[in-house]
Amino acid sequence: MKIRYACSLAKLYSGPHHPILATSPELKFIHAVCNQDIEAALELFEEKKLFGDVPSAVDAPYGRFEGLAGIRSFTEGWLSTFGAQRAYVTPVIQTRANGRAVTELVINFVVDGEINQVPMFVVGDLRTQSTLDEVRLYCHHTYVPGLQAYRKPIFKSAHLEMGDPGLLTGAVREYYEALHWVPQVDVERILRSMSPNCVFGGYEPMGSVYKPAETPQMLRKIFESMAEYIPRCVGMRYETIIDDGKTCVIEWVHIVSKAGQEERNRIALSGISAYERGEDGLLCSIRISDYAGYENTIDWTKTPVTKAQAQSINYVNEFPPGVGRKSQS
Repeated sequence: MKIRYACSLAKLYSGPHHPILATSPELKFIHAVCNQDIEAALELFEEKKLFGDVPSAVDAPYGRFEGLAGIRSFTEGWLSTFGAQRAYVTPVIQTRANGRAVTELVINFVVDGEINQVPMFVVGDLRTQSTLDEVRLYCHHTYVPGLQAYRKPIFKSAHLEMGDPGLLTGAVREYYEALHWVPQVDVERILRSMSPNCVFGGYEPMGSVYKPAETPQMLRKIFESMAEYIPRCVGMRYETIIDDGKTCVIEWVHIVSKAGQEERNRIALSGISAYERGEDGLLCSIRISDYAGYENTIDWTKTPVTKAQAQSINYVNEFPPGVGRKSQS
């Protein structure tokens, strides 16, 4: 079948070096959703999470669906949301650790006889080894017809500051500290955390002209561009860390400074990143899914919150020196 919109995720990373556990519940869930097997999807959840007296949930780029009725609604609306007649899954990379399981995959949506490939992160909070409390899906908004480039932060941050680097290890920590060190990114330090063949990419927007970066020169250009606004304008605060020793997947939210809001129209969004270590311990792959750079395209009459409300979330005047530091009382 002809591919109308192709993505690079599977081409870049599929292979035996990325084994997939077919029985991992988040993967079973997305298979059931694509197959429209509603009962198979629902049997992976209970009405409420194991603790907290709160409903089980699926959090998608276009809404949050709570309880079994909500998860049923999500499943039933899956194909129509993407304008598809059917869909099937190509798993690519899987990371299981810290009570969560993440499968990076491609959803092949069949739309009017041609395939639209959509790269996604599917994150499962495990209730047991075979069941789920919550699933969170991440993909670029351009793959969802009519969706705006705004995703209200899924997590409520305990502190409006960047993450504590001590929660990360090795090359992932080195990369994070170098990128978010206030007042200035250390591009050379970032590049030293990567292997010469490190690949940056896999979650580009639909129809993107941007290609994955696969050379040190391309990587340098990316981080020199980032240094124009990170960390002065925006920081990344991680809310979950799923690290199996090879791949570290981080769910995060933005913290936005006054400069970021006034100069670049930045707002706090939820996003996700994966950092993969090679045999030498250096980063061999960086994969990021977020809506950064699309803030000026948002039609605020079509979002769940107003622009003023969005601007008030995770807003700070400026970031303190260093990274992950705050004043102590």
